[in-house]
Amino acid sequence: MDMLEQIARLKGMAEMLDFDANDKKDKFLLAMLEALEEMAATVNEIDVDLAELTEEVDEIDHDLGLLEDDVTDLVEDLFGDDECECGCGCSPDCDCGCQDGEECTCGDDCCCGCDCDAIVNCPECGCEIDLDTEEIDFENEPSLVCPGCGAELSFEFDEEE
Repeated sequence: MDMLEQIARLKGMAEMLDFDANDKKDKFLLAMLEALEEMAATVNEIDVDLAELTEEVDEIDHDLGLLEDDVTDLVEDLFGDDECECGCGCSPDCDCGCQDGEECTCGDDCCCGCDCDAIVNCPECGCEIDLDTEEIDFENEPSLVCPGCGAELSFEFDEEE
């Protein structure tokens, strides 16, 4: 039973009680019933409006999702992917070989000018670690800690590198 039905039921009960319109207490109760009826009608209208707005927002959300997909497709068609498939950060027109399925040879002397870093595997657990050359202390013995197992990894570099 919704609010309007409940208010109508209360009004029917009030009529059966034969309220006196001249009695202050009865006038007060009748006025309260009228106010309740108006509030219930207002709440009912708000519920209907909210349902309509929710439906419209859902439609807009769906349309926006389609538009985002279209824009993404258009950007990829116009500009292509902005990174190569190996994840080294170089552009698709880089000639390091990673676009042809070969291993990336960018290293520190990246052919495309990007800030590529090497990826090493921990000999203990096999975890892939991004080797950020800017974080390695080349003056002392270069090392880092594996985030997977905590093993300390040391590196040796030739003077030419």
